[in-house]
Amino acid sequence: MRNPKYHLYLTQDERRIIIGSLIELRNRLFSEGRYTDVIDELLVKFTNAKVKRIKVTEV
Repeated sequence: MRNPKYHLYLTQDERRIIIGSLIELRNRLFSEGRYTDVIDELLVKFTNAKVKRIKVTEV
């Protein structure tokens, strides 16, 4: 069975905050001598993800 795909709709600021937080977490784990493999994979996914512009209308 395939894993379901999820779509996140983030603003540029939200995307920047998430990437910054992942980098901080990676640095903290690295300084503690713990594995950072999962965080590295998430960083690659976030930085390589397609950016799609959509128009948002308020209700």
